[in-house]
Amino acid sequence: MFEKLTQKISDAFRVISGKATITEKNIDDAVEAIKMALLEADVNLRVVRRFINATVEEAKGGKVLRSVDPGQQFIKIVHDKLVSFLGDTKQDLRLKGPDTLSVILMLGLQGSGKTTSSAKLAFRLKKEGRKPLLVACDLVRPAAMEQLAVLGKQIGVPVYKEEGATDSSAVYKAAVIWAKKNMIDTMIIDTTGRLQIDEPMMAELSRLKTVSSPDELLLVADAMTGQSAVDIAKTFDERIGLTGVALTKFDSDTRGGAALSLKTITGKPLKFIGVGEKPEDFEPFHPDRIASRILGMGDVVSLVEKAQAVIDQKEAEAIAKKIEKETFTLEDWLTQLRSIKKMGSIQSMLDMIPGMSGQFSEEDIEKEDLKMQEAILNSMTRQERANHLIIGPSRRSRIARGSGTSVAEVARLIKKFEKMRTMMKKMTKMNKNPAAAQSMMSKMQKRFK
Repeated sequence: MFEKLTQKISDAFRVISGKATITEKNIDDAVEAIKMALLEADVNLRVVRRFINATVEEAKGGKVLRSVDPGQQFIKIVHDKLVSFLGDTKQDLRLKGPDTLSVILMLGLQGSGKTTSSAKLAFRLKKEGRKPLLVACDLVRPAAMEQLAVLGKQIGVPVYKEEGATDSSAVYKAAVIWAKKNMIDTMIIDTTGRLQIDEPMMAELSRLKTVSSPDELLLVADAMTGQSAVDIAKTFDERIGLTGVALTKFDSDTRGGAALSLKTITGKPLKFIGVGEKPEDFEPFHPDRIASRILGMGDVVSLVEKAQAVIDQKEAEAIAKKIEKETFTLEDWLTQLRSIKKMGSIQSMLDMIPGMSGQFSEEDIEKEDLKMQEAILNSMTRQERANHLIIGPSRRSRIARGSGTSVAEVARLIKKFEKMRTMMKKMTKMNKNPAAAQSMMSKMQKRFK
């Protein structure tokens, strides 16, 4: 999402990075570049002014100008200011205990991803041990109830709906009775939406809020609408009242202005971000991690959390033993590819690695197409994946036809696998023998001198 902004801010840092001393002129030049980067990212003008003024005030203090490493000190100031403007700390949902019913109203315009986000939030809460219920109170949009029912079935969460209903408050009251009978502890209400804010919608939402006394009022806004998302949030907060915002399409190529402006303009925290189409692609918003991504410092913590969520510890240990004994097979590789896919796109993972954001284009990543590799592996028999040495010319032709690839691509994958297995074996030995690792590093250094 922040690729262009990250690149421009990195260019601004080069003005002062590595210098033994910096001057007010250096700071002015760097700050001006950051200012232009923020404006181009569609950050609210008032927010940009506040950010720049706060940064300049602290950066021109004696502490920075006399710092041992003024360049790094300046970067830290920019990072801290970004965190502050993004919301300081992660804001959790304020829900009651599991023995009391909690209510979450999902608000937003039509097309913002409100219904999908309701299901994603239910899926997240279910994984956290709560027992959620999705309530279909969008009685205006055609097929809204059916969409929620389909999503609920996909994630294994019950959906309460009333065909032909016209009063959302009445639907809510009936849903509460059903929820109490079925030991539900969290109700997520998908409310009505319009293409734009109008009085009938606001009046209905206001009535529903009065009846339900919600613990959370979450606005779902589309990140791709830029400053419009901020204006929508401001209006909803003034008319209905908000406790937080969920920003969808955070994985898109939008410029990022909405995320950087929301907290300052509305005073409401950004609580969740939608980072994909899958039910699990709905993450808590961490201001410090996002600030690090914007500055090209990566987000290793989130990357590790993603890995831990999809990789079983016992399975990882079993794979390590197979690598050590040289029994790692194409079947094991296929399992690993599927685990990587669950973590999200390769581009999103690269963005979390320090210094890797924006370093590879989509075309570069496509050269290592995981889908093609998986297709080839799926076209093999279990016997072939267990022992790749039996894959001769005729088998390669069959695999190529089955996967929609060429014989050359099948051969390339097998060769790549053999190289990878050899490298894994060497890495295992290096981990067990530091002296051998040092010797190998010395040889590599001599070779490339």
